[in-house]
Amino acid sequence: MSNLNSLSNSAALPVLLAIGGHDPSGGAGIQADSEAAAAVGVHCCSAITCITVQNTSGLRALIPQAPEQVRAQCEAVLADTPVAAIKIGLIGDARLVPMLAAMLTDVPHIPVVFDPVLATGAGDTVSDAALLEQLRRDLLPRATLLTPNLPEALQLAGTDDRELAVQRLLDVGCAHLLITGTHDSTATVINRLYTAQHPPRTWSWPRDPGTFHGSGCTLASAIAARLALGLTLEAAISQAQHYVAATLTHAYRSGKAQLTPRRLGFPIQYNTGDCYS
Repeated sequence: MSNLNSLSNSAALPVLLAIGGHDPSGGAGIQADSEAAAAVGVHCCSAITCITVQNTSGLRALIPQAPEQVRAQCEAVLADTPVAAIKIGLIGDARLVPMLAAMLTDVPHIPVVFDPVLATGAGDTVSDAALLEQLRRDLLPRATLLTPNLPEALQLAGTDDRELAVQRLLDVGCAHLLITGTHDSTATVINRLYTAQHPPRTWSWPRDPGTFHGSGCTLASAIAARLALGLTLEAAISQAQHYVAATLTHAYRSGKAQLTPRRLGFPIQYNTGDCYS
């Protein structure tokens, strides 16, 4: 009985609600979100937007869930749990966007990190014109932070020009925009944070060899988990990038193709003063 009492009186962990797809390989999606949250001591609740059939080699099928099912999952969590941050990943169907936008409107005090997954790490497309239009109109204005890679940013903005893409995404109401350089051909990975009020901030990281399955999910959920802990946005972004860099350095081969980030089981030191200009 004393053990039960001690458990019931234990301090609650901060809570992240991750909304995204299920990846059976465990490299991306909800499992990536859960592991990235656990790594920093945050409890992860989840709502599944779609079931995927994929592995480290590529996507075979995507089965979106009905909007009412996704809404019910989110409402069940929000009615019971003091959610401190929300992370949205793979949506997969334009019909889900109005529901998600309405839900976020009802919880304006909760920070939202949106990773607009428009293609898998292997290059398989998981979006169409209808989804892109819904995202621009309904979801981007409700995100605290948007974390696309450069191809996703260009696709969302409908242009091939980086600076025009940044301006268009900020103009639709995106408060903060972190464009990652994972898909560039440079020797270093350069991530840039844009806001309407300040000059861009830039972080540079050595580019690890190989390709990775779930690095974007890991970054977005690592940022969201740190927001749940109460960090400022800039501190959360900086610490999360240090963490993700370590997960890629320690990545392992769980399948035949892309490497899986090692999100748990290694020490990480943060030096937030040396990585941005």
